Amino acid sequence: MLWSLIKIVLFVALVAAVAFGAAVLLEIEGGLRLVVSDIELTLAPLQLAILAGLTLLTVWLVLKLLGLVLTLLRFISGDETAVSRYFSRSRERRGYRALADGMVALASGEGRLALNRAARAEKYLGQPGLTDLLVAQAAELAGDGPRATQAYKRLLSDDKTRFVGLRGLMRQKIAAGDRETALKLAEKALMLNPRHAETQDVLLELQAGQADWAGARKTLLAKMRAGSLPRDVHRRRDAVLALQEARGLLDEGADIEAREAVIAANKQSPDLIPAATMAARSYTDRGDTKHATRLLRKAWEAQPHPDLAAAFAEIVPEETPTQRLRRFEPLFRAQPDHPETQLLRAELEISAEDFPAARKAMGDLAERHPTQRALTIMAAIDRGMGAPDAVVRGWLTRALGASRGPQWVCDKCQLPHAHWAPVCEGCGGFDTLSWREPSPRTTETGPTGTELLPLIVGAPDAEPDVSDETPNTASNRQSVL
Repeated sequence: MLWSLIKIVLFVALVAAVAFGAAVLLEIEGGLRLVVSDIELTLAPLQLAILAGLTLLTVWLVLKLLGLVLTLLRFISGDETAVSRYFSRSRERRGYRALADGMVALASGEGRLALNRAARAEKYLGQPGLTDLLVAQAAELAGDGPRATQAYKRLLSDDKTRFVGLRGLMRQKIAAGDRETALKLAEKALMLNPRHAETQDVLLELQAGQADWAGARKTLLAKMRAGSLPRDVHRRRDAVLALQEARGLLDEGADIEAREAVIAANKQSPDLIPAATMAARSYTDRGDTKHATRLLRKAWEAQPHPDLAAAFAEIVPEETPTQRLRRFEPLFRAQPDHPETQLLRAELEISAEDFPAARKAMGDLAERHPTQRALTIMAAIDRGMGAPDAVVRGWLTRALGASRGPQWVCDKCQLPHAHWAPVCEGCGGFDTLSWREPSPRTTETGPTGTELLPLIVGAPDAEPDVSDETPNTASNRQSVL
C-alpha cells in the first residue's frame, strides 16, 4: 500500500513538472526562426520542445524498423529463429530416441541393430561425445573391429572422454594378443584416472605377464592407497612380486641381493610356500640352520607341503634315516592329523625300512582319501613287508586311476599346475594358485608314472635290495629330500 502511494505521488509530481515546464516555455519570449528559400517558419519555445520530442520518437521508430528488417534478413539467411528452433528440437528428439534405442539394443546383445541406431543418432545429434562410445561398443559387439578402433580414437581428442578411449583401445589390444601395447595404454589410462580399480587390475596383470615385477609392485601399492586392496592382501601379493624379483636377481647371478630379497618376501608373507622354501635355502647356504629351521616350521604350521619338507631335509643332507625321523618330529607334532604329515612320516619310515611303523603312520588314509601317492606308499609298504606280488600290483592298479592329490590349482580357471607360478598359465590371473585338489572334471597335470612315490627319504649308504621291485618303486627310492 505504501508503494502504491509512492507511485501516485511520483506520477503527480511528474505531471506537475511537465505542466510547470510548459508554462515556463510559454512565458519565454522569442523562438526559433527557420528560413528555407521563400518559406519562413518561426517556432516558439514550446513548439520547439514538442518538435524535438517528435524527432526523437521518429528516430527511435526508424531504428526499430531497421532492426526488424535485419531480423528478417537473418531469418532468410538461416539464423536461429523460433521456426529453426522447432526443426532443431525435432532433430534432437529423433537423435535421442535413436540413442536410447541403440543403448537398449546394445544391452540386448543386438550388435548390428545397435550400430544402426548409433549411426542414426550420430547423424541427427552431431555430438561425437555422446555417440562415439555407443558406436565403438556396438561395433565391438557386431565384430567390426576397425570401426570400433576409429570411434575409440575419436574419443581421445576430448579431455572428458580420453580415458574411455584409452580403456577401449586397451581392451582391443588385449583381445588381439598385443599385450605390450596394451600395457602402455593401461599405464596412460591409469595416469588419467589413478583410482580406477579395473584399470589397476588389468595393468597389474599385464605387468606380471611381462615380468615387470618392479612396476607391478608400484601398481599394487597404488591399489592399496586407493582403498581397493586390503592391507593383508597387499602384503601377500607384494611378497609374491618380491619373490619374483628375487628369482630374477638369482638368475642374473646377484646371490646376495637375491637372498636379501627373498628373506624380505618371506617376512611379508610367512605362509607363502615358495618364498619360505627359497628363504630357508638361502639361510642354509649361509650356514644359518637355526633360522632356516624356524622359518620352515612356521610355514609348516600354516600349511604342510612337500616342498617345505624337501627344504627341511636339505638343512642336514647327510643324516641317516633314523636321524632324519628324529629331526622331523617337530613338524609331525605341529600338524599330526594332516594328510601331508601322515604321508611324510610314512615315507620317512619306509626309508628307515620300518614298514610296520610306516603302515601305522598311514592309518586309514589310503581308504579314506585314496590318492596316487597314498596308494603307491601302501604298495611300497606291502612290498617291504613281503606281501605277495598280487597285493602290490593291486595297490598300484588302484593308484593309476586315483586322484593325484593336492596340486597348485588356479582359483579362476581351475587349471592345475605342476609348479607354483605367480601368473596362471591358463587365464593369466595373478596370485590365483592355491594348493588343493582339482575338481574331478579338470584335466590334471603332475608327476609321471615313474614319480608316483614322491620324496622317499633314505640315507645314501642304506640302499635296499631292488632286484624284485617294480620300476616305479625303484626309481622313487632314489629320490632324496
